[in-house]
Amino acid sequence: MNAETSGIGVEAVTKIYPSDAGPIHALEAVDLRVKRGEFVVLLGPSGCGKTTLLRLMGGLLSPTNGDIRVSGRSLWRNGERDAAVSREMGMVFQDANLIPWYSIEKNIALPLQLRGINKSTRTEKAHELCDLVGISGFEKRWPRELSGGMRQRAAIARALSYDPNILLMDEPFGALDAMTRDSMNLELQRIWMTSGCTIVLVTHSIPEAVFLADRIILMTPRPGRIDRILDVNFERPRELDLSASVEFQEIAKNLRHRLEEIS
Repeated sequence: MNAETSGIGVEAVTKIYPSDAGPIHALEAVDLRVKRGEFVVLLGPSGCGKTTLLRLMGGLLSPTNGDIRVSGRSLWRNGERDAAVSREMGMVFQDANLIPWYSIEKNIALPLQLRGINKSTRTEKAHELCDLVGISGFEKRWPRELSGGMRQRAAIARALSYDPNILLMDEPFGALDAMTRDSMNLELQRIWMTSGCTIVLVTHSIPEAVFLADRIILMTPRPGRIDRILDVNFERPRELDLSASVEFQEIAKNLRHRLEEIS
């Protein structure tokens, strides 16, 4: 990663979508600080604005009001996204979105190709990242030849290809079966600890949030606001049997009860 890993500042951010039926207030006056190197999870009921907030952080949407700052710099200036700031961030979605006619190696290296990096450097970086995410040996395979979990590993590698300081992830494991999802949670923890990047993850899964997060941001139904912020202080690396502990179950139970109360 770059020498100076970034944090994110969300300052009084409101997002309103226009519609034929009238304005839709997705987010209302959200304030949030994500510290550099932190693993933060956004959790809340469906439609609460988690994905909207993540897309605002990534510069895919502009705020109606408020400011998004990365390393102290505004992501938006005079209605235009600052490309230099947005390059600090990589994004991973629920669908891996790999190009079917590109090999895994070429998919991972695509952001570097678009930046004009020479082929030998791109290939070397793709192989390095395949090793990091646990798909070494599959560089020449086609996306259709990989399982869903392996395709998501490739998508994570692609997002890391240009050394972003921040990785934004929108339900990246939501379509995977339970055992594969558990495995990917372990892998994501390892990748995060190895890379040192800042991660913001959206999930609907309470156990996933408790297992992965340093802090959980619990959001209210629309218009989305921050209901509470919960510190998760389990030591790392965390193992899957942590979920059977009394402490883990207590945190998960309290989150579930609160979600029921606000939904």
